[in-house]
Amino acid sequence: MKILVIEDDRIVRTLVKHVLENEGHEVTIADRAETGEKMALEDEHEIIILDLGLPDRSGLEVCKAIRSNNITTPILILSAYQNTDTKIAGLNTGADDYLTKPFDNKELLARINAIIRRVKKGDVTSNTYECGELKIDLVNREFFVRDTKVLLTNNEFNLMAYFMKNPDRILYKDELTNNVWDINFDTNTNFLNVYISYIRKKIEELTPVNYIQTVRKKGFKLNSNPVKEYD
Repeated sequence: MKILVIEDDRIVRTLVKHVLENEGHEVTIADRAETGEKMALEDEHEIIILDLGLPDRSGLEVCKAIRSNNITTPILILSAYQNTDTKIAGLNTGADDYLTKPFDNKELLARINAIIRRVKKGDVTSNTYECGELKIDLVNREFFVRDTKVLLTNNEFNLMAYFMKNPDRILYKDELTNNVWDINFDTNTNFLNVYISYIRKKIEELTPVNYIQTVRKKGFKLNSNPVKEYD
């Protein structure tokens, strides 16, 4: 598997490269945001490992630039910033996962494997799901509203896919985080709510129908017969 590592700390960069190459992966490295972003846009990789504290520009800006160019390569943020707000900012910018430093080598590999498993789940199935004006193609990882293609980040797509597979059923927050991300998040944070908000806004741009309902103190539900307008 070809992996791009964007990390300015020489020790961390060398360690990650060594761990990944021992697992048989092909590793490309960059120590600056400008170089890493250029490599991410010009070359194909199966996953990108991205530091936030880069010397020339924030890793969040790099992540945003990659996603704004419609590059859907999974991104794992590797950062010393441990506060919840920074983690949420990274995920909301388009990253697929966030691992704090210092990290255990086994956890790094486990996170990478979890991300790849989620991506492959969408690649191997031939199912297409529809709910009212919504349609999702799991083979090509495409989402449509009123036959108009809507660009979703990897996390948004995986979340929407889970909704589309489970319409008209209350999905509890811990169920969503466990099944969509394979990792337990603190459901008391607004992490999941922010993702729901982003998806709702993208749907709302094409239809006034409120498909994703908030179920107070429980979770969310995708309605097959929703109300016609948002509250």
